[in-house]
Amino acid sequence: MLKDWDEYYLARMNGKQKFDVRDGCHPLIFRSGAANRNAIVLVHGLTDSPHFMRDIGEYFCTEMGFDVYIPLLRAHGLKDPQDMRNASAIEWKKDVQFAIAAAKTSGGKISIGGLSTGGTLSVEMALTDGSIDGGVFLFSAALGLASQAGNLGEILLRTPLADMLDFFDNADLIDDSPSGNPFRYAKMDIGGAKELSTLIAKLDILTANPRSIVQPLFAVHSEADTTADIDLVARLVKTSPHAQMFRIGKNFNVPHASTVLKSPVRSLNNSPLEPHNPFFTDMMKSLHAFALDRLSHS
Repeated sequence: MLKDWDEYYLARMNGKQKFDVRDGCHPLIFRSGAANRNAIVLVHGLTDSPHFMRDIGEYFCTEMGFDVYIPLLRAHGLKDPQDMRNASAIEWKKDVQFAIAAAKTSGGKISIGGLSTGGTLSVEMALTDGSIDGGVFLFSAALGLASQAGNLGEILLRTPLADMLDFFDNADLIDDSPSGNPFRYAKMDIGGAKELSTLIAKLDILTANPRSIVQPLFAVHSEADTTADIDLVARLVKTSPHAQMFRIGKNFNVPHASTVLKSPVRSLNNSPLEPHNPFFTDMMKSLHAFALDRLSHS
């Protein structure tokens, strides 16, 4: 059963109400209805919203019997976001921790997973929060920026130059036109990108131990991803004791955020904005088989 997560607004929305959130971007809960359910917290990526984790969450609930908790990260999904200069990785982690606390009420094992920045947060929680006694499920995880310029970009985001760029960048975060994306902001704000860079820097330290992820780890990544570094994800999988990777070949041109999409994202005028993952069903069947094998023995 799918429902809006109404309790989340009072606890984590910093005074924002349900009507302040864009349609389709609300925090969500899927309830399986079983007793002592396993649960998973699914975390969306930078600039987007829980909509991007909805297809994954529905599968975990209906096919795998999980309760699913999908938080809305601070400064995301709002009708009037102003900008993300006040975005905070600390608050994002608190959002995820609140969701983990809610997941404990389901009574079973707690897993975590996410898209892009949500994957970054998931790895950190898996490494630092003893409550994660289930699996870790990564979708295009942003453990580092893609391309040879990735490391340079992360370094620049940690300097005063990033603040200068943010000061002069006055473009709106919301595209209200009929062709705009209803589930994601229209640009990558420097403020949010700086916080992601901070998360990546901390993760570099936490993952220095080659066997740092002890929970079962399932990672999905497209070789056509030009946003997040696939090699860093592959290295994490290789050095984790209970891990599997689902790679989507480069020639299929599945972009970064599309790994989690069963259906394409369309604008209000029905124009296609983000393609679906043509391997979504195969991906989830592989994930399901992995979970049945590894979580039952972990």
